[in-house]
Amino acid sequence: MSGLLCHSARSARPFPTALPHRLSGSSGLRPPRTGRALSRRGPGHARPPLRTDLARCRAPGAQPTRAMAGGAARYRLSCSLPGHELDVRGLVCCLYPPGAFVSVSRDRTTRLWVPDSPNRGFTEMHCMSGHSNFVSCVCIIPSSDTYPHGLIATGGNDHNICVFSLESPAPLYILKGHKNTVCSLSSGKFGTLLSGSWDTTAKVWLNDKCMMTLQGHTAAVWAVKILPEQGLMLTGSADKTIKLWKAGRCERTFSGHEDCVRGLAILSETEFLSCANDASIRRWQITGECLEVYYGHTNYIYSISVFPNCKDFVTTAEDRSLRIWKRGECAQTIRLPAQSIWCCCVLDNGDIVVGASDGIIRVFTESEDRTASAEEIKAFEKELSQATIDSKTGDLGDINAEQLPGREHLNEPGTREGQTRLIRDGEKVEAYQWSVSEGRWIKIGDVVGSSGATQQTSGKVLYEGKEFDYVFSIDVNEGGPSYKLPYNITDDPWLAAYNFLQKNDLNPMFLDQVAKFIIDNTKGQMLGLGNTSFSDPFTGGGRYVPGSSSGSSNMLPAADPFTGGGRYVPGSAGTGTAMTGVDPFTGNSAYRSASSKTVNIYFPKKEAVTFDQANPTQILDIVFPALDILRLSIKHPSVNENFCNEKEGAQFSSHLISLLNPKGKPANQLLALRTFCNCFVGQAGQKLMMSQRESLMSHAIELKSGSNKNIHIALATLTLNYSVCFHKDHNIEGKAQCLSVISTVLEVVQDLEATFRLLVALGTLISDDSNAVQLAKSLGVDSQIKKYASVSEPAKVSECCRLILNLL
Repeated sequence: MSGLLCHSARSARPFPTALPHRLSGSSGLRPPRTGRALSRRGPGHARPPLRTDLARCRAPGAQPTRAMAGGAARYRLSCSLPGHELDVRGLVCCLYPPGAFVSVSRDRTTRLWVPDSPNRGFTEMHCMSGHSNFVSCVCIIPSSDTYPHGLIATGGNDHNICVFSLESPAPLYILKGHKNTVCSLSSGKFGTLLSGSWDTTAKVWLNDKCMMTLQGHTAAVWAVKILPEQGLMLTGSADKTIKLWKAGRCERTFSGHEDCVRGLAILSETEFLSCANDASIRRWQITGECLEVYYGHTNYIYSISVFPNCKDFVTTAEDRSLRIWKRGECAQTIRLPAQSIWCCCVLDNGDIVVGASDGIIRVFTESEDRTASAEEIKAFEKELSQATIDSKTGDLGDINAEQLPGREHLNEPGTREGQTRLIRDGEKVEAYQWSVSEGRWIKIGDVVGSSGATQQTSGKVLYEGKEFDYVFSIDVNEGGPSYKLPYNITDDPWLAAYNFLQKNDLNPMFLDQVAKFIIDNTKGQMLGLGNTSFSDPFTGGGRYVPGSSSGSSNMLPAADPFTGGGRYVPGSAGTGTAMTGVDPFTGNSAYRSASSKTVNIYFPKKEAVTFDQANPTQILDIVFPALDILRLSIKHPSVNENFCNEKEGAQFSSHLISLLNPKGKPANQLLALRTFCNCFVGQAGQKLMMSQRESLMSHAIELKSGSNKNIHIALATLTLNYSVCFHKDHNIEGKAQCLSVISTVLEVVQDLEATFRLLVALGTLISDDSNAVQLAKSLGVDSQIKKYASVSEPAKVSECCRLILNLL
């Protein structure tokens, strides 16, 4: 039996030989990078041979860009804004005051910056606090009657979302629900908020309540966006995919990126951009087609932002650069004196705001009036020239100092903006970038070839889309399985050791030894804010090194939380009789308006709707007779109680749900749905249906694609019966699921009776509930149902539709 040997990247301290395991660790050790071969050929090709005049990268099929004329406007430094103590991780333009923006940082603060003069410069107007850990993302919630200046929403490492007004440094309210870091936020119309988290889910919020949870990704959700078309949402994940959601359901998955998707930006109602750790940018149509791939960055791309009123955009990355893209080409590259350029936003006047790992916010402008003074630009260039570029990052290609030319190489002018050139000056290697507008080479740093192996130079490890300071490898016996122990310096080493042993079913007696190993190999790192050098705002440790390996992680199982004959009489019990002379549901007599003013006899519906009539021919010839008998008998109180009680109910509903398989017999599907509808008559049945809602609705909605109108009517009735229950107890999450089902089914049903029942369900849901009205608007339901306002026969459809539109 071999002893337990423990190694870290910086030391090797063997444990006592009582344990039959061997541990080894890495702190940012770099495997082969995933952002390969960033030439116009795209990923999958070998890296080009070293050239001191580094190759320009562009999108496949793009034509070369001519060097711009010396007089053309270029982005130059406008101002630098110190204030944050640690990394700036998020930026967003503010609605008020005009020209303002908001920043968030690893220092746990949110700051509002306002212009301090007509030309340039910003002043910190507010500093807001509310998170107990690092703040990682920010967005603005549009103005409302209550908050005419809008609200500021921030997500953090404490798993929470804080919502601030401009009037107070403390949050108005805190949204709780995510189980891990909230790393992305996006706002939509009517106050909706979309959040993405390391817990692999995205959540839709309205005011202070969670409306729905979007499940389907298998790794951290790093990016989210709400599209202009109501009800459409995008999520990008460490599982390398992007998903399009409509009314809470995944409509499409976009595949193409080779690594973690980090950012999304909306171009129009039908197009969007994505950026990823594979160092590429992709332009997509929402129909699923990838229109173009752009290359230029040489490392992880963290953020992407679109210029106002056009399709040009800007990106920031781990390669120390901000890149400006115009007409599909990288038109300008701006290097910064920081390794990680985390975030950017574009102001209404076209200026670009950038946040980086050095805690400084920098603003760049094309306007001569807003350009920094010559002294400020000179100081910025000096700071840039004194920066060091680690050759191991691969940002400048594979460097062999002996093959580099000397300083005389700088006598030759560059051929394009942002062109990079390496020269050897004695024992040093220096990097320069060509400025077309100034006609000179600007030094952007000294290239160093250190061994890495310190917290400052080795950085972070990317582990299944999450950033960690350390990932220790554990080999169980010789040739046995290898386990990973991810660890951040803000973690409790004892808890990390305990969780590791529990997860891998290892003997708990080893707790002290594993914890001691962690402590010994992370000496000098303090909990809390810790070491401020190159700190990562998500985890609190040193910045991670792109290209790190991925392993397994404790991801939550992915799931999709969203998926509903006879006629009923409004205003009556399920078995009651029709109102004399007016029966818009059964059609026993033609429906006529009593006067020019429409009376709402449709919703809110107060009682469950049932299917009462049997078809003997169908029972004998098509389906198993017991199923239709059950559908009728379940309305009887004693039968309802016997089948739907707490002891038998789960098995009963599970068997019926199994009959909803889309590949099964339509007759069985129909009778199973009708049985579920009739269950709502009894108290036990109603309780069972509510407890099985998510599973039942998710299976039932899969039947929407069929052409059987009776199944569509039964599905609509099931949704209506759930709406009746939610109208009584005002369960907003339940209403959100029903609204999602209604929106989804309305797109495919052709039968007007099914449509009518869905409209009644919709009216019931939104009656007397302003939150439900707002949610229905945000899902675009109002635009979906407008076409039914012109239906002439049956008149009940158009009248019900108009009543709902009045509410919306």
